[in-house]
Amino acid sequence: MNNKSISHIAFILDGNKRWAKKNNISNLNGYLKGFENIKQIVNYTFHYNINNITLFTLSSENLKRTSIKIIYEIIYQNFSILLDDILKKNKVKIKIIGSKKNLPIKIIKIFNDIEELTKNNKNFNLNLAFNYGFKDEIKEVLFKYKTNNYSTNLDNDNDIKKLFSLGSLPDPEILIRTGGYKRLSNFIMYNLTYTELFFTETLWPEFSSNELDKIIQSYNEIDRNYGL
Repeated sequence: MNNKSISHIAFILDGNKRWAKKNNISNLNGYLKGFENIKQIVNYTFHYNINNITLFTLSSENLKRTSIKIIYEIIYQNFSILLDDILKKNKVKIKIIGSKKNLPIKIIKIFNDIEELTKNNKNFNLNLAFNYGFKDEIKEVLFKYKTNNYSTNLDNDNDIKKLFSLGSLPDPEILIRTGGYKRLSNFIMYNLTYTELFFTETLWPEFSSNELDKIIQSYNEIDRNYGL
């Protein structure tokens, strides 16, 4: 089923609130449905033996939205349940990428605990971009480089990559954005140089394993030449 070797898929999860409005339900239930779909899609993607998944769950620009309180509450109540299901099926190392500044202490503790709990897992990597923005990451990388006297060879792409959140992980071969918008929204730009981009009108809570199959099949049909 998976013809080409795929080591990494990234997702921009968009459309929870619009799905809630479309179905005449509360934003809370819309986000809960999207949260549940993370579990379904992540587990299904791992069945492809794709070892790395990166999810853009919240941008730093969206941290000021009123719905952030709903997102925090869902994390308080459901984060461990969601990850327990994923961890039971797969030995997954979970990494939170993005700034933990301005997050509630309780959220930071949840994130730190899950990273500590899974740090020695080797089978798969699940990266959750929360309060993330690539421009913010660039500033952080430059600051670290300037203040810590890194011996990084700036002519070596692999050395530079290690300064960024995803470290030495392979770049995503595929990026999928749900929700209809055709933009990258300040997401892991350094790692998307030759990534194949797929934009779907499907709202995230409705995104299915069947649609993922079709995207992977489309990817398999692309003649990738790593250039213009």
